[in-house]
Amino acid sequence: MMRFPCLGKEVVCLCIASCLKIARLFRSFCFLFSWYFRFLLLRVNSFCVQLLYFVFLSLLGFWVLKASRPLTHSFRPRDLDLFFTSVSLATVSSMSTVEMEVFSNSQLVVMTVLMFVGGEVFTSLAGLHFRKLKLQSLLKTEEKVASVHANLCPSNPTNDVVDHVELAVVTNSDCLNSRVEPQLHGPRDESPDLDYLKYRSANVLCLVVLGYLLGVNVLGVAAVSLYMILVSSARDVLKRKGLKMMTFSIFTTVSTFASCGFVPTNENMAVFSKNSGLLLILIPQVLLGNTLFPSTLRLVLWLLGKFSKKAEIDYLLSRTGEIGYKHLLPSLYSSLLVVTVLGFIGVQFIMFCSMQWDSESLDGLNSYEKIVAVLFQCVNTRYTGETIVNLSKVSPAILVLFVVMMYLPPYTSFLPAKGGEELLGNGERKKAKRSHKLMLKSLIFSQLSYLAIFIITICITEKEKMKKDPLNFNVFNIVVEVISAYGNVGFTIGYNCDRQLRRIEGCEDKWYGFSGKWSDEGKIILIVVMIFGRLKKFNMKGGRNWILL
Repeated sequence: MMRFPCLGKEVVCLCIASCLKIARLFRSFCFLFSWYFRFLLLRVNSFCVQLLYFVFLSLLGFWVLKASRPLTHSFRPRDLDLFFTSVSLATVSSMSTVEMEVFSNSQLVVMTVLMFVGGEVFTSLAGLHFRKLKLQSLLKTEEKVASVHANLCPSNPTNDVVDHVELAVVTNSDCLNSRVEPQLHGPRDESPDLDYLKYRSANVLCLVVLGYLLGVNVLGVAAVSLYMILVSSARDVLKRKGLKMMTFSIFTTVSTFASCGFVPTNENMAVFSKNSGLLLILIPQVLLGNTLFPSTLRLVLWLLGKFSKKAEIDYLLSRTGEIGYKHLLPSLYSSLLVVTVLGFIGVQFIMFCSMQWDSESLDGLNSYEKIVAVLFQCVNTRYTGETIVNLSKVSPAILVLFVVMMYLPPYTSFLPAKGGEELLGNGERKKAKRSHKLMLKSLIFSQLSYLAIFIITICITEKEKMKKDPLNFNVFNIVVEVISAYGNVGFTIGYNCDRQLRRIEGCEDKWYGFSGKWSDEGKIILIVVMIFGRLKKFNMKGGRNWILL
């Protein structure tokens, strides 16, 4: 065999040179892609960014769930049901059309990731990061302008005045005017130092929210795991259902904090109704991840300010609206939010206990277990959706109250009439809008109008089933399902074969939502409702152009 050492060296050198060129091209491509991606994110409307995010996350989740190994090959969910589940996970809605125990451990891990990155705290942290990038780019622009201005306007203009050069006269006169103008019109509202402080404050807030997100989840997983280790009855449930303890702990904690409400058991939390300790562990996570997040975040910043004495903390606490982070609320608003949330829970707790204490839904529980179970149920009506009772057996009056709670936005609070608008609009600057934007805004309906359209449309798609099975397919059950999807809660009346007027052969009661019995068209509409509900914060002022006299 002949050898060509010189040729071999040339080939190696050529390969190395080619690899270096490819590496440079790849690095340049990555730089251009990151620059273009940042350019789009900084300039595209926030609504469009979040809409694309949830749609992309839903499609990605559907593809991964379909590619993952199923628990059993005897049953595989339909593609539409898998996509429905993925949308429900991404929008943290916990609406289900298949039973949870059909998913394998690897699929539960994928579902955990989808819930984590779809949660409100995580998405708000991403939005805060891009807000910080905007402040950083604005700061760099101001630094460039200041440096150019410093070059054109020297610190001692009297030494550089050249009377026989017209350009120099004009330049120096402009510089003098720029120095005199601030004295005539007063100081600027936003100085470069204040802009830099705002940027540093946004950076501190990013770190605080990240620590809050990771800290609550880590402590929650540790608490749930410890409870499972110590309490044999809860551990036996996992063994009976073939669930891994760590998977269950992480899945349930992430789902609870993200306000999703999925639990890897078919019965949701009803199978743990006697485990009051586990319910008490999950109740704070429900509140910390949703309705009380702004109040707790402000408390954390206040505690950090007591120990660190940083100017950034003082800026965040005193000028909450300047950063543009909607979860950072003023002090009075945060305090009243706590009172309102506890008040709503108290009203639900009193009504539920007074009307359902001796009902079938709480059978087998002692007084202490009933108190904890009812408290857990009432806390979950606001956007989490974990349940320990069968809602089909709950009083209609309680269900109407639950519907109202699901409809209310998470930060609904009583504000005094005097100064209320100032609280809500702290730090916001009104800008003149173009006529076409005002025209489009005037055509936007209110939230109730869109919900009415969705309910009417679903009643049309399910009209045949409403005729043949009126006890299950009634308007009230559809309203509960739609409002639950809109509020990203996940409560459902379910479907009961015993309520059929004409018994359908082969009907089996399943542990999934009422929407699991809907037609494909109805499921697609509910997918739209879940995404619409996840983005409802962009339309909270819709319908104000409609005057009712």
